[in-house]
Amino acid sequence: MATSQAPSLGDRLVEPVTNISDFIWVGTWNGAEVIPFPPMTIILLGIGLWIMIGLKFYPILKLGSAFKGLFAGRKSQGEGEISPFAALSTALSGQVGTGNLAGVATAIALGGPGAIFWMWITALFGMALAFAEGSLAIRYRERTSDGVLRGGPMTYIMMGLGKKWTWLAVVFCLGTLFSALVTGNSIQANAVADGLNELFGIEEWLGGLIVAVLVFIVIIGGIKSIGNVAEKVVPFMAAMYIFMAMIALILNFGDLGETFALIFHGAFNPQAASGGFVGAAIIIALRAGVARGLFSNEAGQGSTAIAHAVAQTNDPESQGRMAMLGTFIDTIVICTMTALVILTVRGDFTGGGESVLHAWQSDKVGFEMTSGAFAAAFPFTLAGIPIGTLVASVALILFVFTTLLTWSYYGERAITFLYDRMKGSTRSGEKKLHMAWRVLWCFVIFLGAAQPSELVWRLGDISNAAMALPNLLALALLSGVVFKLAKGEKDAGPTHTAETPEEPEEY
Repeated sequence: MATSQAPSLGDRLVEPVTNISDFIWVGTWNGAEVIPFPPMTIILLGIGLWIMIGLKFYPILKLGSAFKGLFAGRKSQGEGEISPFAALSTALSGQVGTGNLAGVATAIALGGPGAIFWMWITALFGMALAFAEGSLAIRYRERTSDGVLRGGPMTYIMMGLGKKWTWLAVVFCLGTLFSALVTGNSIQANAVADGLNELFGIEEWLGGLIVAVLVFIVIIGGIKSIGNVAEKVVPFMAAMYIFMAMIALILNFGDLGETFALIFHGAFNPQAASGGFVGAAIIIALRAGVARGLFSNEAGQGSTAIAHAVAQTNDPESQGRMAMLGTFIDTIVICTMTALVILTVRGDFTGGGESVLHAWQSDKVGFEMTSGAFAAAFPFTLAGIPIGTLVASVALILFVFTTLLTWSYYGERAITFLYDRMKGSTRSGEKKLHMAWRVLWCFVIFLGAAQPSELVWRLGDISNAAMALPNLLALALLSGVVFKLAKGEKDAGPTHTAETPEEPEEY
């Protein structure tokens, strides 16, 4: 008698991991309400609102001057490792990844068109959080024994709040390692392997191997090498993607009004029934928009502060503006372009066995939905592949490649901080640890490329929260310092330092 095959460990983990993810983001367990509000969503938006009000809406009012600062940001204006613009490009290369293509599609699939409205709201509050992170990253930086400046949430916790908060910095670093290996690596590797498979028919394991080798070539040179590549690739890839999305929307201009109506209707109505979406509760739209918004722009998560900390500037306020600009470009510009193409472009799609007009109504999920919408906008083929599919796939590969570079550095900084808490840590020991981490990072790319993605996406929501919670607590505690930094007080707040026998020699 034939026996059914036992489910794999991954399959068995999907249900408990989904429950933990839903509890954190929605307040449910096994589909039943446990808490009457979405915990992580309330915390993220609540602290974002607090800082936005305390900044007197500075991120919105100063957006124009932030864009003007892009040009000045190409020049060194103080101590650091890379130019302020390169720091922004590095942060953006970590932000702009699979979340901008597959993540937006997932948000729409989970929460309907209304999820996009909540993604926008997350980005606006996220700009306040990003300003706080970027400015604190410059205000509080540690110096190694050989003179290298570096920082991030672990540093502004230690220097801004004092040694008694070391536990919070450690928790943040553990969350960062978790998030780096799941969202910064496995999800990205999985997406780029799928893109290479769709474009060139390359086996996923081979695609993972190719990407791992290319990533290693860049990250072997550390943050200066990563910043150099990001500064050249990120502006080009973002501009090309936005340009192609704009053309797709111009070709379907007549349907744009209906798209915006769907977004606003779905954000405030229990069911976004128009357009064929069956039953997205407001809370689900809210959760999907906020969770995927955080996944994409990382505001409040603390990751981008690690990149901004190495900028060659001594002005916390100017780098804070750079940081908030990253959130605006990532979500308000790039994610919105993806969402509008998915919701607006008409094509020959199938949903539930019936013919439907748009990709978001179809059976397509994730990146397949985004790629399908672009293919419908640009159906002409090149070597048998629709131009639209080619555009979306190349964008995905470039976006994901640069994300893999930057998140390797974030993970490296987290593991270095934990090592520096050990007695006898040295600069040479750090450098050996960095090399071991970079090899491990590329090995995980190879492994992650061929893994099923459902479990990894859910783990991603948990790992993002594990990283964001300690950082959000630190931002709330240091919010008074942030408000002073926004007024141009470069040395606002206390500085807690003490001589240590380990690296860095002064904290």
